[in-house]
Amino acid sequence: MRRVPVDKRPNATRLIQSQGLVFADLVAPGASEPYWPDDRYYSFTEKEMLLLEEAARDVFAIIYGRFDVCFGGLAHPDPRLRVPKFYEFNADTPTSLLDAASIQWLWMEQTGHGNDQFNSITEKLIEGWKRNIMLVEKELGHKPTVHFAVGEGEATGEDAMNTMLLMETCQQAGWTTKALTMEEIAKSKKDGRFYDAQGEHIDVIFKLYPWEYMVDQQFGEAFFEDMENIGKRDEEGNYIGGTVWMEPPYKLLWSNKAVFAVLWDMFKDDPRGKWLLPTYFDNEAPASMTSFARKPIFAREGADVVLKKDGEILQDASTGDYDAEGYIVQELAVLPEFKDAKGSSWYPVLGMWLVDGDPVGMGIREDGTPITTNASVFIPHSIEDGPVNYMKQKIPDQDEIENLLRVEPFFDSFDKEENEMMSYIKKIVIS
Repeated sequence: MRRVPVDKRPNATRLIQSQGLVFADLVAPGASEPYWPDDRYYSFTEKEMLLLEEAARDVFAIIYGRFDVCFGGLAHPDPRLRVPKFYEFNADTPTSLLDAASIQWLWMEQTGHGNDQFNSITEKLIEGWKRNIMLVEKELGHKPTVHFAVGEGEATGEDAMNTMLLMETCQQAGWTTKALTMEEIAKSKKDGRFYDAQGEHIDVIFKLYPWEYMVDQQFGEAFFEDMENIGKRDEEGNYIGGTVWMEPPYKLLWSNKAVFAVLWDMFKDDPRGKWLLPTYFDNEAPASMTSFARKPIFAREGADVVLKKDGEILQDASTGDYDAEGYIVQELAVLPEFKDAKGSSWYPVLGMWLVDGDPVGMGIREDGTPITTNASVFIPHSIEDGPVNYMKQKIPDQDEIENLLRVEPFFDSFDKEENEMMSYIKKIVIS
C-alpha cells in the first residue's frame, strides 16, 4: 500500500463536478483543501486487495453498507497494521457511494494510474436491485414503482447525488422510480398508509435518512404498524398493504457502534475474530485497557470520539452532540501514517463497500489527524499489479466540461419538460 503524489488533471474541480460530484470543491470547516484534491492516490497490490475482500466477507454478509477499516498494507513496518481491523459498520445511511462507484473509476480511466481498481459497485447494485425487488414483488403481488427519498436541508448535495446513483441503478435493473423528499411523505387519515405528493401509494422506498431519526418523529410508530400489513389485498385484489422500506429497520441495530461490542463478545475466539478489535460497552471495559478509542453508540463523521494512548489523550473530537445513548470503547488502532513531500502526516481510512453480501469496492477518506471527520477528503485508489482492466480515456477539455455542467441540454428540446431525475437534482441541489 503506497501513497502516490500526482499532478492534478486540467480543470479538475469542474471536471469532477460535471461527472456528478457536485460538492467536489467543498472545503469543510477545519479543512485546508477541497473534498476531492485530485493530486494523489493510494496504490495496492492484488494480494492486499484479496486480503481486504476476505476480511470484509468474513465479518458480515449484508445487502448494502460500508465497513470502515484500518489497514496499512502487507509491507507496513508495523506488523499490527498488516492485518485489516474493522472499526465500525455504516449499515443504514452510508455515503461516499458516488465517489467510490463512479468518480474514482473515471479518474483512473483518464489518468492511467494503476492497472485496475477494486470496484464493481455499480454492476453489483444493479444485480442487487434485481434480486431484492423481485422478492418484494412476490410479497406485494405486483410490480411496484420504487420511490427514493432524502431529507431536506442537506446543502452540499451529497445525499441527493448518492441517492441518484442508487435510483439510476434501480432503473437499469428494470424498475420505474420516483424521487421525493422525506418531508413530502404523507400519512393518509383515511387508511393510515403512506403516499407521495401526487397521491400515489408508496409501495417500496429507499431512503437515505437515518432510522434513529425516523423512530423519534411524528410517524415513528406508524411506520412499523404499516409494515405489519405488507402484502395485504382486498377482496377485489387491490393492494391495501403497507410500505417496504429500504434500508430495512433492522439496519438501525447494525449501524450503531455497539454492534462491534456484541461481535467481539461473540466471536473473539472465532478464527474470524482476527479482523475485530476488542470492543466493550463503556462500563464493561477491562481496567487494563488504557489505550482505546471512546465512541458514542450513535454518532457521525468522528464526532465525540476520544483517542487515548497509555491513559493520555491522543486526540479529542468532543462536541457534546452525540452522548445520549452512551459509549463503547475499542482497543486503540491508530490509522497508518503517511508523510507527504512537506513532511505533513496523513491518515487514510478504507471504506469497504458491500452489496447483497459481497465486498464490491472501496473508497478512501483521508485526514491530517487519526480521527476521520466531515473535513476528511476523498482519495482514489488503484491496483498496481495484475492485468490492465480498462481503456484509457481522454480528459475532456474546458469547453466540454462546461457544456456538461449546463442544465439546459438535459431538458427535452421540444417542450423543455424536465425528466424525473433532473427535476429532483434541481430541487435538492441546484436551488
